Formats: sequence, C-alpha cells, structure tokens
Amino acid sequence: MDISKLVPEWIRTLTPYQPGKPIEELEREYGVHDSIKIASNENPLGPSPRAVAAITAALPELHRYPDGDAFYLKRRLAEKLGIDRSRLIIGNGSNELIEMIVRTFLRVGEAIVVGEHAFAIYHLVAQAAGGRTITVPHKGFKFDLAAMARALTPDTRLVFLDNPNNPTGTIYTRSEWEAFLRSVPTDVGIVVDDAYLEFVEDPEYPNSLAYHDGNRLLITLRTFSKICGLAGVRVGYGVSAPEVIDALNRIRQPFNVNSLAQVAALAALDDAEHIRRTQDNNRQGLAYLRRELDRLGLEYAPSWANFLLVKVGVGAYQRLLPAGVIIRPMEGYGFPGYARVSVGTPAENERCIAALEKLLKQKADS
Repeated sequence: MDISKLVPEWIRTLTPYQPGKPIEELEREYGVHDSIKIASNENPLGPSPRAVAAITAALPELHRYPDGDAFYLKRRLAEKLGIDRSRLIIGNGSNELIEMIVRTFLRVGEAIVVGEHAFAIYHLVAQAAGGRTITVPHKGFKFDLAAMARALTPDTRLVFLDNPNNPTGTIYTRSEWEAFLRSVPTDVGIVVDDAYLEFVEDPEYPNSLAYHDGNRLLITLRTFSKICGLAGVRVGYGVSAPEVIDALNRIRQPFNVNSLAQVAALAALDDAEHIRRTQDNNRQGLAYLRRELDRLGLEYAPSWANFLLVKVGVGAYQRLLPAGVIIRPMEGYGFPGYARVSVGTPAENERCIAALEKLLKQKADS
C-alpha cells in the first residue's frame, strides 16, 4: 500500500534519530561478552541506589495508574529549587518536553534557531511539526550567541540552547548569555537545556533559573537521566512562568510519566552521596582521558560535561566494535572523523584508551 500521498512532505523527508548501538546488539553481532558502552553519556556508576529501592518498593502498586500531576515530585522539586510548583512540568524525559514546547508554540512554516552542532532532537521535532530550522555556524566548538541573535527572523518562535552543548561539551558564559538576552525580543521563546549542568565546574557558567523574571518566554529543561542515572525510566522537568506551564499542560498526555519514574526521581533528588560520587568519578575521568588523549596526540574539544568529542579518525568507531568498545560516531552532527566518548568507570576509561592506542599503532604499521 502506497501511503506517501497521505503523509505530509515534512514527515516523509524526516531522517529519524539514530540512537547509539546497544551493548546487547554488539555482543550478538561480534560474539563478545565483556563489552563496554561509553557512547551515550550514561552514568557509569548506575542508577541512584535510593531510586532503585524506591522502585522496588513501588512494584506491588503497578496495577494503579500513575499520579497524573506528579504531585510529590513537583512538591519536592519546588522546595529544592525555591519556586512555586505552578512553574513546574514533569515529562517523559526532556525529549517529551521539547516536543510539547514545539507543538505549543510553533506553527507550520515558522522557524526555530539552533546552533550548527546542537542536540539533533531540536531540529527533528521542529520538522515533524512542519516548522523549519535556522542553523547558525558554531564559533570553533561553541555556540555563537551573537550570530544566533542576528539570525532571528520575524517568524522565529523559539531558540534552543543546550548548555553544556551535546555533542561538543562546550558552554557559553554568563556575559555571553546576558548579551544574548538583551538582543533577543521578549516574545521569542528561549529554551535552555541544562541536561549536563551538574557536571559543570566553571564560575562563569550561567544558571538559567536565575533569569526567570517573568518578562520573557524562557523555559529551562533538566533531566534525571545523567547525574541520577535514571535514563532507563525517562523523567525530566521544565521550569517556566505559570502561564507557559499551563499552555504546555493543555497538550500533555494523561499519565505521561509512569509511577516508577516518579518515585525514582523523588528518591534520587535527595541521594546526595550518589550525586557526589558521580561528580567525583566524572572529574577524575575527564582528567585521565584528557591526559591520555594528549599522550596519544588525539585532538578533542574542551568539555564541561560527562563526555569528550575526540578526533579519532574516520572508521574508528567501526574498528573498535570487535574489541567490545562502543563510542558514538559524530558524522551525523557534522564532525567527520570525530566520536563522542563518554566518561566511564576508571576501568572502562583505561580500556577505551588501550583500544584507541592499539588502533593508532595498527594504523601506523599499515
């Protein structure tokens, strides 16, 4: 059956998001049984132990529908953030919130503005809604916020910024951000995706929540996937003005965040020990990887996140698979010959470096 005439052109031409290769697929394909995946910026220490305990305790109640308002999670988030719960919305990961924002504020034919090497989902969701994307070249590996402000058109409705940026790991500073805010009309929505903020150790990093003054359409997105290790249950949250949250809630699907995700996120919020261990592991892992990549003569972008964008050479991703090492090729993000290498445990980091060193030696001998 040919349904092409029934599908809008902007859907037919959409290239679906390609996730990283799962460990299970690699092991089936190559017959290895001790592989490591340092490709998807997951927490190498696993989920918050408090979250696991909360999920276990909630299992007997799976016959009940989840709390559609996520009342207890919102209440605790509001306490920790020092805001009213009317400014919060909970999503099935930040991805669902991105889609809700686009569906709420973008009409067919209107535009979003993104950086050239920003998170791919922004463009995909906008195109799926019949919108168009204005892509602004990066300055080196960083957003050029001044150029992004100049790129706005009369029909631009949203600007998406991920800070730190995925996949480069770079940040923009407080002065750059404040100059950008002065340049952007207040009726253009600015969406700041803070997925990796807990890893940033730079005094010039701007906390987007401090700029919610009610005078512009500003939305902050955050996630439990990274620092809390809850990528598998899918839970994130957005912060904005109450009227923005009200608009988003009008298209939010009922029971969009399952009950296990809610209890896990609530428990993980107060698991300070797991958060501290994750940050320590990341700090030490980044230092190790930078030192070893320098020794190997491999270039990489400066990163404030839990990964590095590394110039490993074309085909390195594929050649590392038989060794049981999964990294993320970045050709799809406009970085041919680069890969994203997530910080793993010390043993995983060492294995990655050993595999890269062996690959470089083979290349030199050939």
